[in-house]
Amino acid sequence: MIDWRRSYCGEAPGAGDWLTRWNGDPVLIALLCAVLVAAVRLPAGRRGFGIGGVAALAVTFVSPLCALSVALFGARAVHHLLLLGVAAPLLAIAWPPRRRIGVAIALPLSTAILWAWHVPALYDAALGHVGLYWLMQASLLASGWAYWAAVRRAAPMEAVAGIAGGAVQMGFLGALLTFAGRPLYATHLSSTVSFGIGPLADQQLAGLVMWVPGMAPYAIAAAWVAARRWRAMGATRVAA
Repeated sequence: MIDWRRSYCGEAPGAGDWLTRWNGDPVLIALLCAVLVAAVRLPAGRRGFGIGGVAALAVTFVSPLCALSVALFGARAVHHLLLLGVAAPLLAIAWPPRRRIGVAIALPLSTAILWAWHVPALYDAALGHVGLYWLMQASLLASGWAYWAAVRRAAPMEAVAGIAGGAVQMGFLGALLTFAGRPLYATHLSSTVSFGIGPLADQQLAGLVMWVPGMAPYAIAAAWVAARRWRAMGATRVAA
């Protein structure tokens, strides 16, 4: 019988052993291998994005980052950044939706899901229950996939508005975590000691990860929209 009332990635590691804590969950590895096979079979233009998305998921869930994110909220922020800012957009390119998703729907949905899972009670519950943990990860990935797919298919002005909105909500959440006056998450109150950092400083580091490097995917997306618009304007001039 599966013990659901535990941390999926195991107990919080210490500073001396976290690098040895690889996740060997056979179900997860089999699922990633199946997705990798599907990615290899994609058309050439999308194949690399699919493989890259699977690689990002492997780093997120199989590497020692999985265990480290149980101990440090800063590592959890990196975990979420890889999920939402790397895996989700790559998978959105590799497997785009059949029907167009509007930015006006995808942005509020992804924002609500991200913020909901950072409510302390929900966050702590997810890290202490395998089923809730995977509900968190699946909902974050699915909503992130929908958001990036919507941005990719949107008209330039709509895409820019969606990118700006995504960056603002991510930055605001990061700022709230950075400037909070006390630790918010019971899960990390004692698990940071081995790493020589207090829970408040760890939380502030997590906020900075979301606030600073967390902006990189949005900056890359904005540059892509600008380049696409520039090419379209050049093609219009040539046609004229």
